[in-house]
Amino acid sequence: MSDTAPEGFEDPFAEQQRMRELLSQETRHLVLQLILGHPAHLTSLAELDYMIPKNEAAILDQLETLQEAGILDVYVHEPSTSTRDLPSKFWGPTERGVEILYEHNFLRGVPIARAVYEETQKSERVQRHEAAPRPTLPEAVTEALEFDEPEEAEAP
Repeated sequence: MSDTAPEGFEDPFAEQQRMRELLSQETRHLVLQLILGHPAHLTSLAELDYMIPKNEAAILDQLETLQEAGILDVYVHEPSTSTRDLPSKFWGPTERGVEILYEHNFLRGVPIARAVYEETQKSERVQRHEAAPRPTLPEAVTEALEFDEPEEAEAP
């Protein structure tokens, strides 16, 4: 019996294992959690750099790996490209990425990731980036990442 799959046939278990390894690498996992927790699900490199204890080059390398896998992509907000203090490029999930994240149970943690993101203290620069205008994600991505926000308790 041969260990190789016939021409044009991919072993679904091998692909699932490859994705599991891809998603479980520490920096990539943190990147995905931060993007899923971000209110817009689109983060600038500066936001990721602030929140992840790795250097910017390491984060960018992992973003590119996730982009090559079709999980993330760069979304550009054209009006901000000529603005010095606001980001114009944001990293966010693709439609395929949302499907993969769903298959690997990442989407169940979106409410928790949001709570963690919102409770994290941020620098003035990161707050400015967080409030910056962003491009629109594909509708299928937005719908997949929606969840009912809990009602805030009224102060006594």
